[in-house]
Amino acid sequence: MTSQDRIRTAVIVGSTREGRFGETVARWFLARAALHGELDIDLIDLAETDLPAVITDAPPAPVRAMTARIAEADAYVFVTPEYNHGYPASLKTALDWAREEWEAKPASFVSYGGMAGGLRSVEQLRQVLAELHVVSIRDGVSFHNCHDLFDETGALIAPAGPDAAAKAMLDQLASWAMALREARERRPYVS
Repeated sequence: MTSQDRIRTAVIVGSTREGRFGETVARWFLARAALHGELDIDLIDLAETDLPAVITDAPPAPVRAMTARIAEADAYVFVTPEYNHGYPASLKTALDWAREEWEAKPASFVSYGGMAGGLRSVEQLRQVLAELHVVSIRDGVSFHNCHDLFDETGALIAPAGPDAAAKAMLDQLASWAMALREARERRPYVS
């Protein structure tokens, strides 16, 4: 596979909280994604983007830089926690700063949290992404009671299940990304 054929995949870490667990989950996921072979990964950590919360008609430089990376991507993976039964405000702000940059591309999810493993945040994200014309992939990875699943070094204690889930999810994401890229090349997407 040539570098031109590889799938440009933006991995978006949604939490910006101090002391967040998202970095641990993202490190694990990035290692899995590196094994896939078809993906070129662009890590967009929202804690490092300096996005303003107020949406304006004239986006500032950090927003323009982020939306350019979103536009270049063929696919997205959202690494998201669940805060109060939903996803972080920082992720909603990032979603709202862009519009057509998201369109006609697939997204998948790596979620984490307490008993629900972030799944309620994923279900809410699916609704928002549908409005943005993003195809959400059914399979994902969720870490229930996430703090108990990783050791003090950030290594996953029992990786077999999550590793298999990540591979299945990435295979589906790659398939959709290629199909949608080819479709966009044949006929520009109109929302």
